[in-house]
Amino acid sequence: MHADFTGIAYLVAAICFIMALRGLSSPETARRGNAIGIAGMVIAIATTLADPGVVSFELIAAGVVIGGAIGTLIALRIQMTALPQLVAAFHSLVGLAAVAVATAAFYAPEAYGIGVVGDIKTASLIEMAIGTAVGAVTFTGSVVAFAKLQGLVSGAPLVFRGQHPLNAGLGLVLVALVVWLCLAEAPAAYWLIVILSLALGFLIIVPIGGADMPVVISMLNSYSGWAACGIGFTLSNTLLIITGALVGSSGAILSYIMCRGMNRSFFSVILGGFGVEGGQAAAANGDRHVKAGSAEDAAFVLKNASRVIVVPGYGMAVAQAQHALREMCDTLKGQGIDIAYAIHPVAGRMPGHMNVLLAEASVPYDEVFELEDINNEFATADVAYVIGANDVTNPAAKTDSESPIFGMPILEVEKASTVLFVKRSLASGYAGVDNVLFYRDNTMMLFDDAKKMTEEIVQSL
Repeated sequence: MHADFTGIAYLVAAICFIMALRGLSSPETARRGNAIGIAGMVIAIATTLADPGVVSFELIAAGVVIGGAIGTLIALRIQMTALPQLVAAFHSLVGLAAVAVATAAFYAPEAYGIGVVGDIKTASLIEMAIGTAVGAVTFTGSVVAFAKLQGLVSGAPLVFRGQHPLNAGLGLVLVALVVWLCLAEAPAAYWLIVILSLALGFLIIVPIGGADMPVVISMLNSYSGWAACGIGFTLSNTLLIITGALVGSSGAILSYIMCRGMNRSFFSVILGGFGVEGGQAAAANGDRHVKAGSAEDAAFVLKNASRVIVVPGYGMAVAQAQHALREMCDTLKGQGIDIAYAIHPVAGRMPGHMNVLLAEASVPYDEVFELEDINNEFATADVAYVIGANDVTNPAAKTDSESPIFGMPILEVEKASTVLFVKRSLASGYAGVDNVLFYRDNTMMLFDDAKKMTEEIVQSL
């Protein structure tokens, strides 16, 4: 009877998670999707705690209190610009948890019903080994991604000769260790799997440059899901298997979509990376002329426009300029000017970063468009207001075959009658590539903090 109840409750929770993913696919339904996901998690936790096999309620309560307190503190203090590194950090914890559970199962298999020490079921050993390997790769890979996003280490790709053959060799050794573990159940084999997987996670992520970080975040999300799925088999927990598979598959699909958005193959991102460390000029400007303007100049151009397309980027996030931007656009709409927002698939540091920021500022969802839906409209726009975006607007991606970002689809802002480009300096973007748009005749550079410049434009309007 209890097993039937558990199965039904887990099925309800799984349906909630599927509906949550469906809701999170659109900004308009994201809040409802999040609430449904929370409800599913409450059902899952309550059902698990009701299992007669759970006896350490004191340890569970202590973990909930400690973890909940840390999570609440982080949630209250985290800035929107720090969300990418927060997600990377949380992914690392999922990977570490998978390794911890697999280790416990290896040394106390009788507690999990998978055999006894020295005689663990072969299928369980395979599941355990795969879950451990994926979890360890997720842990160190996520730590490296966090360090790069937080600026603790250089965002530049770290490459060396023989890197790919080394990774391939380590991968083959890892497979051999899994076979050894399944045949001999040797503790040495298990710990070598852990150590080798930790090293692989580091080696896979360090060659990936800053411009590819949104894909890395999505990819690590997928890894964490598969790690959870593998441990679900070890624990014979149906819901953990389903949830892990949902996270793993959705993360993989999102990674594919983002790679397609950059016109890059998934394997080229995993094995390569491109660009140099952001924040540095990539090339000398020479005699190229830059037309700089003031807030008053920008206000004059904007209020004489009929249609304005806004292109937000990471610079807007850093300056927390989304509220000032919405105020500026509301002012322009009050004067009868048509407003739209254009979002590139890899704008910011994680998938959907710009959408979240605009939603935080209560920007109407029907004014926000993805690249493929709005790119053709730049040619009919009077003004493209680029606020903090750089690489995703660089025409070199279409014209310079030697450029590291060549082939990446961009927002074709250069086709607008006038481009107002808000940026602190002429420094290159995160990919380390000089933006030729700065020097176009129809571009006016607005050198200042994005929030400060936008607020001054509002005052002038």
